Amino acid sequence: MQKAFFRNFVAATVSLIMLARSEKGFYIMRSSWPDLFLRGLFGTAGVICNFYAIDRLGLADSNMLNKLSPFFAIVMSVFLLREKANTVEWASVVISFTGALFIIKPSFNISSLHGFIGLFGAVGAGIAYTYVRKLGKNGERGPVIVMFFSTFSCIATLPFLIAGYKPMSPRQLLILLLAGACATGGQLSITKAYTKAPAKEISVFDYSQILFASLLGLFFLGEVPDRYSLIGYVIIIGIAIFKWRYTLKHS
Repeated sequence: MQKAFFRNFVAATVSLIMLARSEKGFYIMRSSWPDLFLRGLFGTAGVICNFYAIDRLGLADSNMLNKLSPFFAIVMSVFLLREKANTVEWASVVISFTGALFIIKPSFNISSLHGFIGLFGAVGAGIAYTYVRKLGKNGERGPVIVMFFSTFSCIATLPFLIAGYKPMSPRQLLILLLAGACATGGQLSITKAYTKAPAKEISVFDYSQILFASLLGLFFLGEVPDRYSLIGYVIIIGIAIFKWRYTLKHS
């Protein structure tokens, strides 16, 4: 909860400054409030589950599970946005989930539980991104979406932060603030992307994060994925690239 708070505190601060300097200021469309709340709720749940998984799984494994969110965004866009998914897109969801099972390696022990919590984080993120897409289609501004989500997450995690606060060294505080700064850049960029294009067209670009996570985990944390995780990576990234190329060819 402490990590989640600081991760979103920086984003909330930056987005508030952006809105203060914009022409429309802090104006929020009245029709956006319900969707903003649901985006904040599911997005916060996704962030918390993702941080939980990062602490207990390998960095590459937890990131790969989180990268299933675009596939869940496709599923939810069918119900929330009435965007039709064809047979190939449904098949990609099933195949990607199969890849996730190689990473989770279900055996009903504590490690599997950590994996499924990471998977639930992807579900939350996928639903949240669907609401981002809906808000963007309805004309809501990107900084408003980021500000509301980040502020919502800070408010939701603050009681847990106060109750279970762990003192930090200056170095740890600096690392958390830098993590928040990096997350803010990513959040603003991906929010802009999802407000401008369907999830099925842009999702593959987010998978480059796995390469960075794997290399950073290897060089800085000494984490080497096992063969089953590697199989899962190949399946998920492979189907993501195939679906992306298929979409571009048939659009």
